[in-house]
Amino acid sequence: MARGVNKVILVGNLGNDPDMKYTQGGMAICTLSLATTSVRKDKEGNQQERTEWHRVKLFGKLGEIAGEYLKKGRQVYIEGSIRYDKFTGQDGQERYITEIVADEMQMLGGGGEGGGGGGMRSERPARPAAGPRGGGEYGGGRSGGGSPAQQRNDDPFPDDDIPF
Repeated sequence: MARGVNKVILVGNLGNDPDMKYTQGGMAICTLSLATTSVRKDKEGNQQERTEWHRVKLFGKLGEIAGEYLKKGRQVYIEGSIRYDKFTGQDGQERYITEIVADEMQMLGGGGEGGGGGGMRSERPARPAAGPRGGGEYGGGRSGGGSPAQQRNDDPFPDDDIPF
């Protein structure tokens, strides 16, 4: 029997700062509100924008990093799977929720503090990644060579200072 595929890729901007919580066992759970906007032309040729809001959850080390480095407005690449849950509200009515459970996150330029960023993947078995920026096991790694500034010791941001 063939396995199914549940894969979601989102590139959008955070609608608010990450919401951090921790389980009793100490595992981080980071919840993001991510907006993706698409543009199309209507029958009259006018541009129409449509914004979709996504609830994204990041767990463990990936959640800790997201909670520390992401801020409202920051652009981010998220890769994960979609999950639907059903629960009964306080009023006795059944409610449904749709979430994206992220297993990879890449901080992108635009919004927030600083420029581009590195990528992180959750604690899953390693596989080569060909993320939006290519290369590296963690989606944003550097491969050999590099620019002359990276090869010299006068680099203002040595690799030891980068947390990802």
